[in-house]
Amino acid sequence: MIIKSAEFVKSAVKPSQYPTDNLPEIAFAGRSNVGKSSLINTLVNRKNLVKTSSTPGRTQLINFFNVNNLFSFVDLPGYGYARVPEAVRKEWGPMIEKYLSTRSTIRGVVLILDIRRKPTEVEVDFIQWLKQYAISPILVLTKIDKLSKTNQIKQHDLAAKGLGINPLDIILFSAKTRKGRDAVWDAIKKVMPS
Repeated sequence: MIIKSAEFVKSAVKPSQYPTDNLPEIAFAGRSNVGKSSLINTLVNRKNLVKTSSTPGRTQLINFFNVNNLFSFVDLPGYGYARVPEAVRKEWGPMIEKYLSTRSTIRGVVLILDIRRKPTEVEVDFIQWLKQYAISPILVLTKIDKLSKTNQIKQHDLAAKGLGINPLDIILFSAKTRKGRDAVWDAIKKVMPS
């Protein structure tokens, strides 16, 4: 994919604040600190389109980015162990669920997992939930550069087993080496309207 433009559009917490341009959307979801921002930045060839942070839970809003004036990337707040106030964390679930269940422009959700962590029931449930809403999940294991090739294979197989899916349906990705970038783009193109 040739990226001619990628820009931040707006942040939102409820449907009335979502963009009204009706562009097809690809959302990015995952636990806090799995590398969502780095993945988006790598896909669009930008260093800081999406702010990255070593502090989990920095993304607390739904952030919309226009790519090539053809579609939008949507960065969802990370879930899990983020060090944010409990009241804020309780709002995230309903905020994300409302977006995913009401937004007709969603074409797919990139679910990001850290290759070093075992998938949990949360990810399994999330995939089932997406399928109920007929939203295509695109599964990506990030931070593969942190493991040896042997451990990558082992963790890849464990993730597939834990999620109950074919290992061929999980993309291995590294923001550092850019490995997997083309595979993620191919998966995104498959769910886009032709």
